[in-house]
Amino acid sequence: MAKDAPEGEVTTTITATTHLTLPAHPTPLTYAELNPRSSPSEFFGPIGTLAVTIFTPAITWALWFTCNETTGCPPSTRAGWQAVAENLVDWPSSAGKWWDWKAAGVFMAFYLYLVLCWAVLPGDKVQGNLLRDGTKKTYTMNGFYTLLLTLGLTSGILLQPGGIELFTYLYDNWVPLVSASIALATVQSVWVYAWSFFSGELLALGGNSGVFVYDFFMGRPLNPTLPFLPSFDLKTFNEVRPGIIGWALLNISCACEQYLRHGKLSDSMILVLAFEGWYCFDSLWNESAILNQMDITTDGLGFMLAFGNLTWVPFVFGLQARYLAFHPVYLGPAASAGIALLTLVGMYIFKVSNSEKNDFRHGKNPKNLSFMETQRGTKLLTSGWWGVSRHPNYLGDWIIALGWCLPTGFETPIPYFYLLYFVVLLVHRQIRDDEACKAKYGKDWDKYCEIVPWRIIPYIY
Repeated sequence: MAKDAPEGEVTTTITATTHLTLPAHPTPLTYAELNPRSSPSEFFGPIGTLAVTIFTPAITWALWFTCNETTGCPPSTRAGWQAVAENLVDWPSSAGKWWDWKAAGVFMAFYLYLVLCWAVLPGDKVQGNLLRDGTKKTYTMNGFYTLLLTLGLTSGILLQPGGIELFTYLYDNWVPLVSASIALATVQSVWVYAWSFFSGELLALGGNSGVFVYDFFMGRPLNPTLPFLPSFDLKTFNEVRPGIIGWALLNISCACEQYLRHGKLSDSMILVLAFEGWYCFDSLWNESAILNQMDITTDGLGFMLAFGNLTWVPFVFGLQARYLAFHPVYLGPAASAGIALLTLVGMYIFKVSNSEKNDFRHGKNPKNLSFMETQRGTKLLTSGWWGVSRHPNYLGDWIIALGWCLPTGFETPIPYFYLLYFVVLLVHRQIRDDEACKAKYGKDWDKYCEIVPWRIIPYIY
């Protein structure tokens, strides 16, 4: 009864409650609206992507043929270059054979072993970022357990009589393994490109230009899966497992080769194994961090990522260990300590800057860092390492890369190819990042660039 109702009258109040379920998007978007045509502008367009598709495999092969124990690193005489040309078709050792079916079988068995580990090993279930269609994908993050199992099996092989000799198989069949990885990358790229026309899956915004050579390279599907295994995200699986774990195994094989030749490991080889081994451990320990990287959030799976993860990472990133296998360098305590210190500085910058970013992204600010508000309602860090430059983690990456190359000495520039590549890669990525942020934040990004003017290296770039 209401307090102010006249005596003898009853007022009844009826409250109606309704539950309304709203769609993810007020007006559901059509397939064409979700996947608009893109402009073929990256890498100088179709001609540039075609050139990269052709020349990156050629460079991977060339790094072996111009840096090996048979002809030198690089060949220092006219006779040496003639020997390279004469032996290209029929190299005198198995390491330089263009193709070998056994090596191809070994590489494919390794890849299928990793898929089996993904399927059966325990791991955290982690949701990815919100996609344009309003959904989120769930990923099984057990790459670190896969690495531990793989290293355990490797240790078992090495401890057996003849195990060290057996493990040099990877070093002794380098080029055939490179060729097998390129073949698998090509098959995957062709498959996901063709299947994307029938699967109805979400496409990458940058890989739907309608120009084959461009879309094939950039990647048309955003998160391609296999029709008989819909929970298997091929791109995310490839991102760190085959490349990073393969890289670790190739380095171990190179160390085995040096040990068999010289009866010990050089201090330079130990440094390379330690630094690059740490990177492999860290990458897989923090596997879920890839879900926020441009490779996963923006790029499609095409030849760029398939080749990059299956071939470029293990066979190019491991160039220092392969060089040291046939050309050991002895640094001494002082040089070893200096290189180690430099690398640790790079690791510190890389780890701390990424930690600041990840904390802030998840609503934490333990260092009470300053930031600026944007009209989008988001915030941009303006202090800490992110006040030093807009990409301090790239600066850390460059210092680490230099630390990996220095143990090879200065007799040849070829082991420093990785550093040169990383400079080009991260400058290109920084340009892409800044363009994406400019499109996202507009005038707020211009204001942010005034506050943090340096792109990567303070007072230089």
